[in-house]
Amino acid sequence: MTVSVHDARPCALGEGPLWHPERQQFFWFDILSKRLMTQNGGKPHHWQFDDLVSAAGWASKDELLIASEKELFLFNLETGTSDSICPLEADTPTTRSNDGRADTQGGFWIGTMGKSAERFAGAIYRYYKGELRELFVGTTIPNSICFAPDGSRAYYADTVTGQIMAVDLDHDGWPTGNMDIFLDLRADGLNPDGSVTDAAGNLWNAQWGASRVAQYSPDGVFLQTIGFPAQHTSCPAFGGPDLTTLFCTSARQGIDSETLAAEPLNGQTFALQTNIKGQPEPRVIL
Repeated sequence: MTVSVHDARPCALGEGPLWHPERQQFFWFDILSKRLMTQNGGKPHHWQFDDLVSAAGWASKDELLIASEKELFLFNLETGTSDSICPLEADTPTTRSNDGRADTQGGFWIGTMGKSAERFAGAIYRYYKGELRELFVGTTIPNSICFAPDGSRAYYADTVTGQIMAVDLDHDGWPTGNMDIFLDLRADGLNPDGSVTDAAGNLWNAQWGASRVAQYSPDGVFLQTIGFPAQHTSCPAFGGPDLTTLFCTSARQGIDSETLAAEPLNGQTFALQTNIKGQPEPRVIL
């Protein structure tokens, strides 16, 4: 498997990769540049926003539900217009949205964090059928939000803890019971960032500062790692016509100018063809 550059535009903080199954189009964010990124016919394209934006789910062929530092809003990709859905910590200007993904039942999970990664300043929420509900509080850098293919389990990480957690879900996608430790990466000094699950339920985790994405079985057994030419891999996503292309965003945040000059691929967005099949991202039920 050979990693290639999907898009050479360097992101300060690439995040939120999403393959839209109806449009057959790949989207991602540069959080710190307040941009939603894509390609149209192989040509780079982006939308500029006034607020920090970080993650999305698809609500229709032409609409994304986007998380910003103030709200969840519906964005029309054809007209460029936005409609507010609900506030998201709008009264807390020191926080922003971070990692997020739609679950199998059609809910949208989104984490928040301090803009300077203040300890315990964030939370994880779920939006489902018109309701935004706070699920977990006191997170510092919420990441790794993804779901078992059958909708029975959710995963998430607070990156600073070095652990990825798991929780069972009910038939409507709400958590039941307490979080359990799915992966403990502290002994290896690894920082879990964004994750995605494939069709077999394996979890693929981007590991900040380690230049890699690692694959783990549904039982938490390490299976393999794929190296990327960027220090800060931030989030993977499966896409392409048969969902066997593994995309991965990366970031330049925290890397000094001398290193960036010597390693210019930092912050770019990558792709590789695999023999692993992903699962299509579910539609968000508004």
